[in-house]
Amino acid sequence: MIKISVVIPTFQRPQLLRNSLSSLKGQNFPKEYFEVIVVSDGPDEKTKTAIEDFDFGDLQFRFLQTPVKKGPAEARNLGWQQAQGMLIAFTDDDTLPDRNWLSNIGQAYKGEQEVAFTGAIKVPLSDPPTDYEKNTAGLETAEFVTANCCCTKSALQKTGGFDERFFMAWREDSDLEFQLMLHNIPIAHVPDAVVVHPVRKVPWGVSIKEQKKGMFNALLYKKYPNLYREKIQPSPPWNYYIMSIAFFILFIAIIFGLQTVAVLSFFCWVVLLSVFVGKRLWHTSKAANHVAEMIVTSVCIPLISVYWQLYGAWRYKVFFL
Repeated sequence: MIKISVVIPTFQRPQLLRNSLSSLKGQNFPKEYFEVIVVSDGPDEKTKTAIEDFDFGDLQFRFLQTPVKKGPAEARNLGWQQAQGMLIAFTDDDTLPDRNWLSNIGQAYKGEQEVAFTGAIKVPLSDPPTDYEKNTAGLETAEFVTANCCCTKSALQKTGGFDERFFMAWREDSDLEFQLMLHNIPIAHVPDAVVVHPVRKVPWGVSIKEQKKGMFNALLYKKYPNLYREKIQPSPPWNYYIMSIAFFILFIAIIFGLQTVAVLSFFCWVVLLSVFVGKRLWHTSKAANHVAEMIVTSVCIPLISVYWQLYGAWRYKVFFL
């Protein structure tokens, strides 16, 4: 009898997935009591080929694919809807669940019809870490993340599961957490249910690309304005807005030859930029390449972040800064 179904969304990251599956294969939990469901976010021959060569042993495994690529939220929904277990445990294709992960979740479950669990995330870091590694380590203090959570199937049915409008891996976990809270479904913390989340290699300047996810802040705010301000962001990122305004005033002042205005706006922008760069370099790597990346990306991030925040406000028809 299947007690726990593990659902993992993926897309074209076969080696990371194989590492995660190896960790699940070594779980200290009876293999007859759990299954692993990997759901590809769209047709994915790379992943399909990779798992065909994987030695699953006695691990109960299924591979599903969504018809088109719509994001991990839809992939997770397909997975839990097809699951046989009473409990649905979620993790990601780039995580390494501890061998006692499922056994500790199983011990925490007391037969409740509607309940959710959140475990612990461990992020191994370089010494000193990069800015990207430091940001990823924020998962260790997050209240509820899809890299390590579990819900009864009844709880997911009651809340509707994941909102598929969050079509990137951002804020869909907070959305589910808030839905659980609004439906008065208890969320229990299980600190011994550990998932290791190694920081994957990313291209130089990745933080600029990451800003696109900011559009989903507007959607989450539209759905839960009070919870958003309480748990996500108490106030708008005024420093980004002021930096962006100073930059545009500088640009306009240069065009119209307003020297005093140009000097003042440039001074304001440089001071805020210096503070921003210093904050990102605090307790992170001082390697020349990393310092250069922090300076270049810090110039771009406020402008791009503000753009995506305002785009999200327009897209989801909500006043949001």
